[in-house]
Amino acid sequence: MVEIEVISGRTINQGKTVEEKLSEEYFNAVSYCEINEKDFKKLGLNEGDRVKVKTDFGEVVVFAKVGEVPEGIVFIPMGPYANRVISDDTDGTGMPRFKGVRGSIEKTEEKVKSIKELLGVE
Repeated sequence: MVEIEVISGRTINQGKTVEEKLSEEYFNAVSYCEINEKDFKKLGLNEGDRVKVKTDFGEVVVFAKVGEVPEGIVFIPMGPYANRVISDDTDGTGMPRFKGVRGSIEKTEEKVKSIKELLGVE
């Protein structure tokens, strides 16, 4: 397990597929996290392995990718997977905090849920 800070934001692929939120393309665009190469090695990961990201607000299993993020930072594209680990409190702004959420990450054998499974819809 590695202590991390979760950040989220828009990506080109997330933006291109956002209109079809139940599509495989959208799933592929939002169901991963980018991890610094040093943290990737600490966790004993290979590209595409699954990781569990946990914060005080929840947890989610996503696919792991090496990303160009600082050590100790994990980036999850904006969407239903990121929403599982960020606070819904908006401090009166109408927007939740998508940056600086403290948590942890660990390798897991758990399955990455489909968007329908994650949202509990048929």
